[in-house]
Amino acid sequence: MIGGMDAAILTENLTKHFGSRTAVDGVSLHVRPGEVFGFLGPNGAGKTTTIGMLLGLIAPTAGRAVVLGHDVQRAPAAALRGVGAMIEAPAFYPYLSGRDNLRVLARADGLPDARVDEALALVELAPRGRDRFRVYSQGMRQRLGIAAALLRRPQLIMLDEPTNGLDPAGQQEIRALVRALAGAGQTIFLCSHLLHEVEQLCARVAILKQGRVVAQGEVAELLRRGVLVRVNGDVGRAVELLRRVAWVGGVEPRDGALLVDAPAERAAEINALLTANALPVAEIRVYEERLEDFFLNVTRA
Repeated sequence: MIGGMDAAILTENLTKHFGSRTAVDGVSLHVRPGEVFGFLGPNGAGKTTTIGMLLGLIAPTAGRAVVLGHDVQRAPAAALRGVGAMIEAPAFYPYLSGRDNLRVLARADGLPDARVDEALALVELAPRGRDRFRVYSQGMRQRLGIAAALLRRPQLIMLDEPTNGLDPAGQQEIRALVRALAGAGQTIFLCSHLLHEVEQLCARVAILKQGRVVAQGEVAELLRRGVLVRVNGDVGRAVELLRRVAWVGGVEPRDGALLVDAPAERAAEINALLTANALPVAEIRVYEERLEDFFLNVTRA
């Protein structure tokens, strides 16, 4: 056991080289127990390789990964005993029922059939458990994949693109399931390219670019908030006036307007200041940056 259980996942300078190519470059992550943690990055950023190292499928070139208090390289069985994972598209026998597919997995892992029924109930597939996998919709297939990850009653669940290929209704179902699992105290490590989904589900995220972590922390702290102001008149003078105000953290141009780093409740005072100095305000509103905008800014080449 390393470092207690203050972290469900802890990596220190995790690095992987494939020949001359660096796929993961000094990645350090800290995922807290019981949280839904978003792991993001463009295609080719190194997310899949990182997940492979966390699951003991890929040996790191340098650094280390600690999962549920155990070093993955030194004690893989102990580290992964409490882990369930759905990586990429789930693969099952098409001619078997959903329940029988899970029974195959459960028996290979020495688990009783009762775990199968429990997992099917958790993902709300029990009524369709006797149907063959080949007749399942894409959403049902994804839920069966999550059920397979739940068979061990894991403390930590790794989900790689769990809503991939689903229609909006299917995406909503999976998001509700993730919230329910998190509500039951399980840690969720969520890899998704749907940034609005991550913003809804995750309190903390890490963003990868070319193998490096370029941002990590609370979503609420990473995203900019402030007051967006559009003035009629001398914009440079407006900037100068606003920067003199003690409670304004900064002012920057934003799409022909000014983004003022100030509490939303100060909007009326900003309006009064500019108006009193012959700078009529054409628009003023609270500004909240979306995770999608932040992601594009930090991953832009």
